[in-house]
Amino acid sequence: MKLFLDTANLEELRAGAKWGIVDGVTTNPSLIAKEGKPIQEQIAAICDIVDGPVSAEVVSVEAKAMITEGRELAKIHKNVIVKVPLIRDGIEACSALSKEGIRVNVTLCFSPAQALLAAKAGAYFVSPFVGRLDDIGAVGMDLIRQIVAIYENYDFETQVLAASLRGSLHVVEAALAGAHIGTLPFKVLDSLFNHPLTDKGLEQFLKDYNKVFAQ
Repeated sequence: MKLFLDTANLEELRAGAKWGIVDGVTTNPSLIAKEGKPIQEQIAAICDIVDGPVSAEVVSVEAKAMITEGRELAKIHKNVIVKVPLIRDGIEACSALSKEGIRVNVTLCFSPAQALLAAKAGAYFVSPFVGRLDDIGAVGMDLIRQIVAIYENYDFETQVLAASLRGSLHVVEAALAGAHIGTLPFKVLDSLFNHPLTDKGLEQFLKDYNKVFAQ
């Protein structure tokens, strides 16, 4: 499973990129707004840090405007994936942009039926939101399993990008469910390193070594 960072913060992206394990980036209007820079400028800076797909989301809600905006976003960098919401106009825009060779990430997916529509429209990625389903008492990871099964049934090329991953368990479960990609905040990516037995083992190894060789 590929790992994407869900952030528009350049410091977090630089920190993640130096580990050599970040395959791409997802952003949304909220994350862009938090950084206070115009989207074109911020996305270009992100593309200079991470060499992989970078999702940049439209803010229009009408298909014609989404298509125009999507074309402009795609011009920023060859790695840009245009992100549209899973609404009727978003699916229309996805279909049009995909036919032009522009890769599209259909976001805010909360049902297998919606994911089917995204694949039919030629989406490059579909982004089902795990954590937000958990918040309302549903089992978010079941959605990942259902979408993966449907896509495998019909050989859809759309990749399942598990989003709203809130912790390390979500990441592992998404990988077990067959998600092609998991996108996660920097703090969640950082938490994947952690295990008390790793810390304890390293401490013991160094202690034993230093007993013999330390001057």
